[in-house]
Amino acid sequence: MPIYCYRQTEQNGCDLCRHGFELRQKITDVPLQHCPECGVPVNKIITAVHVHTGLTSGGGHTLSEKNISKQGFTQYRKVGPGQYEKTAGKQGPDQFNAKDLKD
Repeated sequence: MPIYCYRQTEQNGCDLCRHGFELRQKITDVPLQHCPECGVPVNKIITAVHVHTGLTSGGGHTLSEKNISKQGFTQYRKVGPGQYEKTAGKQGPDQFNAKDLKD
């Protein structure tokens, strides 16, 4: 579930909403209108999003060729204009030309 940030809209809020707080909610949940502690009106604020880098917490790389193959995916790399060759995985051709693909 995503984490949303909220902050008070008035100056008389509690410590929670005065400094802003985070709340884990489903995307389909209705945004909060009031602070859960003091009832002061709050607004959802826009923050930077977390972008998955492919690195695991243990320092490994989830997008390594070994891990891609292990998870059943196939990876290709571009070797020339419209030319690709397989670098990981068992499915699909070993190489292909992009202009040969049909819509």
